[in-house]
Parts: sequence; structure tokens; C-alpha cells
Amino acid sequence: MQLNKIPHTYTIISVVILICAVLSWVIPAGEYARETVEVNGSERTVIVDHSFHAVEASPQSWQVFGALMEGFEKQSGIIAFLLIIGGAFQIMNSSRAIDAGILSFLRNSRRIERFGLFRRLGVNNVVVAFIIILFSAFGAIFGMSEETLAFVIIIVPLAISMGYDSITGLCMVYVAAHVGFSGAVLNPFTIGIAQGLSDLPLFSGFGYRLFCWVILTTILIVVVLRYAHRIYKHPERSLMYGADAYWLERGEEASGETLEVPTTRSAWIVYALIMIALIAFSVNYPQTRFTVGEGSLSFPAVPVFSALFAFSGFVALRKSNQLFILNLLGFTIVFLVTGVMGYGWYLVEISAIFLAMGILSGFANNENADTLIGQFLTGAKDMLSAALVVGLAGGIIQILQEGRIIDPILHGLAALMGEAGRITSLGVMYLIQTAINIIIPSGSAKAALTMPIMAPFSDVIGISRQATVLAFQFGDGFTNMITPTSGVLMGALGMARIPYEVWVKWFFCILLLFIVVGMLLLIPTVLVPLDGF
Repeated sequence: MQLNKIPHTYTIISVVILICAVLSWVIPAGEYARETVEVNGSERTVIVDHSFHAVEASPQSWQVFGALMEGFEKQSGIIAFLLIIGGAFQIMNSSRAIDAGILSFLRNSRRIERFGLFRRLGVNNVVVAFIIILFSAFGAIFGMSEETLAFVIIIVPLAISMGYDSITGLCMVYVAAHVGFSGAVLNPFTIGIAQGLSDLPLFSGFGYRLFCWVILTTILIVVVLRYAHRIYKHPERSLMYGADAYWLERGEEASGETLEVPTTRSAWIVYALIMIALIAFSVNYPQTRFTVGEGSLSFPAVPVFSALFAFSGFVALRKSNQLFILNLLGFTIVFLVTGVMGYGWYLVEISAIFLAMGILSGFANNENADTLIGQFLTGAKDMLSAALVVGLAGGIIQILQEGRIIDPILHGLAALMGEAGRITSLGVMYLIQTAINIIIPSGSAKAALTMPIMAPFSDVIGISRQATVLAFQFGDGFTNMITPTSGVLMGALGMARIPYEVWVKWFFCILLLFIVVGMLLLIPTVLVPLDGF
């Protein structure tokens, strides 16, 4: 399908920066007073209610030319993460292990079709639905967002190999996690902070939130499966038809690959080094405390997973080099989840474990150091365009902040709720949170900015604070999947090689569907007595 008159991603973001600069000349500058409070054991900077006041204007002009640099500084963590992940996976991809593994998976999945239930449901449908549920649950439980970037480069080739397109692959991982993020039940970064600032019991209202998550995830599964089925039958209907050539060519190159590649001596050495490291970690971290909501569970995760790796790695090495590298990738993901849920890992630790995975897989593939560096640079170069987009998008926030117009925008939107009824006021709160999320995609920052205003106001108009938190939750999540100020979105699109303008054209109607469903799910919080509300 030919796209006409759709500007380039850089053009769209540059125009948004210019519009924000113009608004800094039009909107009177203002600020809220802020104070630091403790929320769930962490210090947060929040707005002081009724403290909005005018400040000296700071109109932006030539500063727009510094927006890229400022954006790079603000988004440096995600940018570095993208470059490291790109380089690490390029090293691993050079072994052809992932491509060969995907082909092996697809061949073996056909054997499942002999079972009647799977034949009726369709193996591909089961695989797509399972992956969506998995990542949606990650988003709902521990707020997976940036972490999805590491999986985009795995799931998109899988979707292409199954006969779909890169948009389907991105929906299976990135969109799934952010739909789960929107319908979160235990996310400490949004619900935990918002409820703490609203003086509500931590993670209260669990039952209705779980219901909302099931509804939203089911809708996503239906939408993605219908779209995937259409693309499978008519590939030319995809907006990425032709543009997915990179993934298709890579798949064709791997079509002759086999897992039966002789195991190298260096792979056994890598296995021995990993085991030494895992034994040391098992001694230092004999127990891991996993925290989910207010509950926690202690489990000897590191020793158990290390023992499993010792067995599976040995078996894999006796079969082939590629199978060992795939096993290394699988346990990298296992230890990533352990680190995120048990030790609070974030970008630094996640990038470190994937970099180690890339280097070790390269040595296992019998590559020398110079070759590994060349492969890493090639992968990082492939991510450079995505990194530039992330940096440029960060410039939007910089112009708004330096122009001192974020707080006036919030203050003006809050005034819209003044004389409305309960359902209308709740809807306005929801739309305000949705609109603010376009310029402030960080859930934690937006909770600290808006909840000190919204929570007391909900008492005045007779809406439960729990409903206000739910409105914040929905408003915070849905537009994350389309706003150009989200570094995670821009990074995911870059990794999937989907232009931003193509994504907006495809996803916009689905976004409207989720926004409408979110409003419908808010209405019972006003009309029906719900536990925790």
C-alpha cells in the first residue's frame, strides 16, 4: 500500500517542537509550588494544592536549535540502551542462532496441529495470544515498559516468519506490555504512587482493576488476531508491505540454517566461565525476595536457575553451538525477569546482562575480539536513526519546561471540571490525564504532578479517589503508544524498523477504541458499588 503525503518522523517531531516554542509566547507562564513527600518509602516531589502562580515568561526562540542536544541529555539512558542492545543482538545474530531457532520453532509447532484443539484454534493464534498475555501481564504486574525494547528484536522476526508483518510483532510485545500497563493491577510505578499520593491503601481496588485488565487484554488479542489473519492471507494490505524486506531477507538467509552446527571448543570455555560466575552469584544471593504488590515471596531463584542452566547448557553443547547460544539467550531473559522483580533492575543492569550475553555468544561462536567489535558497531549503527528520534522527541519536553507552560496547561485543564456532574467530571479527568500524557509520558512524574490536585477535587464533587486513580491509570497508559515524546515508543519503532508516521496511521483508530473502552470502564466506578471504590 502506497503512503502519500505523510511527513517523515523527523519532520513531525520538529514541527511539534516549533509549535511548543510558539505556545511559549502565547500561554502566560506559571508554576505550582512543589514539596517533597514520602510515598511508599520513596521521596517524591509533588504539587502543593492551590499554589499556582504566575512567573516571569520565558519564550523560546533560538532554543529550538538546542532541543536535540537537550533531548539527548534527558533521554541519554534510553539512547545508550538502544545502542547497546542493537550491538549485543547483532553479535548474537551473526551466529544465526535466533533465525535458526525461529525456523526450528515453526517446524516443530506444526506437529502440534495433530491435536484437535490446537488444530481448531490454530497454532499461530495460540502462539500470538500467549505472547500477548505474557507481556500484558508483565506490564500489569511490574510496569514493564523500557524492558520491552530488548524483546522487540526477538518477537518481530518471529512474527515475520509466521507470515505476518512487523506491526503484528510490535503489537505482540510493545503494545501488549503497554495495554497491561494501562490496565495495571499491581504496577508500583503508577498505581502505587498515585494511591500513595491519594491516601489510599496500597493496591486497593484489585478486583475491578483485574477485570479491566482482562477486558483490555482480550480486546487487544482480538484486534491483533483479526489483523494478523488478514495480513497472512493478503500481505499486500500491510502498510509495511515492501518495507519489511529487511526481515524477510534475513529470514530467507536463515532458511538453509540448521541447529546442527558443530560445537566449538570456545563454546565449552564460555560455558565453564558462566558456571563459575553463576556459582559465585548463587553463594552471594542464596535467596531472592520477589515483591508483587504488597506481597512478597522468598525463593532461591539464582541457585535454582543456575542449576537449570548447568544442565540445559551441557545438553545443548552436546548437540550444537547454535542451540547453546539460544539456551544462553533464554536464561538471559530468565535472569532479567529475576533481576527486575527481585532486585529492582533497570536500564543499566538490563543493558549490562544483554551486553554480556552478546559478547559471550560471540566468543562461543569462535569469533575474535576485533570481529566482535565490528559486529557491535554494525548493530549500534542500525539503531542510530532510532536514537536520533528519541533524542529529538526529548527536545519537546525541554521546550515546554523551559517555556514554563506545562503547569499553566495543567491548571487550565483542571479548571474545565468546575461545574460538571460526577460522570462528566470523571470523564474530563480522564481526558485531561490522556492529554497530559502526550507531553509527559512518565507515569511516575505525572502522578506526582496531577494527583495532589485531582484527589482533593474528587472529594468535592463526590467521586471516589479510587476512581480518580483509575482515570489517571487509563489516561497514563493508552497515549503512551502514540505520543512522539515517549522515548520507549520511538526506540521500539526504530528496532522494528516501522516509521512513526506509518505507526500513527495504523494505530490511531485502535487508540480511539481503547480510549472509549477506558471511559466505559470508568462509569461503573460512579454508578455501581465496587470493592475498594
